[in-house]
Amino acid sequence: MHSFSELIERCASFTLNSLQLIEDETIATLQINGSTEAVKTLQMINLEKTVLVVGMFSIFEANLQNALGCTNGFSEAKAIIEQDSNTLLLKKFIELELAINVLKHGKGRSYKAITTVQGQTIPSRIKKQEVFFHEGDISEIDTLIEVNNELIQKCIDVINQTCECIGRIRPEIGI
Repeated sequence: MHSFSELIERCASFTLNSLQLIEDETIATLQINGSTEAVKTLQMINLEKTVLVVGMFSIFEANLQNALGCTNGFSEAKAIIEQDSNTLLLKKFIELELAINVLKHGKGRSYKAITTVQGQTIPSRIKKQEVFFHEGDISEIDTLIEVNNELIQKCIDVINQTCECIGRIRPEIGI
């Protein structure tokens, strides 16, 4: 079987390309007709991106647990990243883990932690007290973090970099 990181990259590319085609068609339709169905389609696209990023990172944890033979794949991966002295990757990994937790659970410990991170690198808006990210954005969905293509790409990059790091530190692990 091919590596998880390679497959997830292909999967995300396929999904984002498909969603872009639907979004382009829907926006063209909205130029003519402001139907509720078109608005729902734009919101569905944003929800699908949220499901994609949450799913890929959650499945990555399961793959880590299996490959590393542990019960907490993220903790083990972070320990390996620390062992590699890769502080930048560790920071990105932790921020991404917090963002995914916020998408899954809403306000809580992860939300509090991510809103206090100094110099954060998450390429998405994090909702603070306001009700909407962009007033009048008909595609917005009710999440505390706006999921965009850049966040999805960052997730793929962190997965790839983490797999490379694990390969350097534990070459016997095939992930």
